Amino acid sequence: MRRRRFVVFLLVVAVVAAGAAIAARVDRGPGLSPLRARIVALAEGQVGYRTDPADTYCNRFSAYWQAGVDDCGNDNLDEEWCADFAAWVWKQAGAEVTYELAPGYLNGDSASFYLWGTDHGTWHPLGSHYTPQPGDVAVYGLDTAAVTAVHVAVVTGDTGDDAAPDVVNGDGDRTGYSVVEVGDHQGFADVKGKGAALSGYVSPTMPPGTSTPS
Repeated sequence: MRRRRFVVFLLVVAVVAAGAAIAARVDRGPGLSPLRARIVALAEGQVGYRTDPADTYCNRFSAYWQAGVDDCGNDNLDEEWCADFAAWVWKQAGAEVTYELAPGYLNGDSASFYLWGTDHGTWHPLGSHYTPQPGDVAVYGLDTAAVTAVHVAVVTGDTGDDAAPDVVNGDGDRTGYSVVEVGDHQGFADVKGKGAALSGYVSPTMPPGTSTPS
């Protein structure tokens, strides 16, 4: 009888834990707009993707933008791709994206998201009391004088710490070389060296003439 009660107890604990996990996931973005929900779903749907060949930067997201070097031996193109990934996610979700290797456009340069945000009025520097929203892009290691940045990642959840959101990284380095991976409470671009701290956030917008809220 005691064994049966113990098994029942374990089942109840498991059900409660599963319910709490689901509730936490649902509560992550109350009132989340359709655009932001699509961004999160698309970013999370790519988790686990790795470059091909391995130990290169050859990836399909840069190839989508026809950006990078054609030395992969397949349909991929070769360049560091965190920004290409974030731009791809926004584009596939229906956000406004104009990709071009020139100032004022989104491209493979991480700082392009900062410039895009300032041009569109959606740049939120750390310390501005802005609460990150799922679907934003987090910018790490920004140097506004040189207009350079180290890394960008797609925000998937607010952790209560504006300086350390939950994100999905394209071209991440936590679980392997150049992979799409989750970053929980990610305050730094590189969890090992912690050299590039979070600088701020860029919010997505809908294309001109679109009435659906972002």
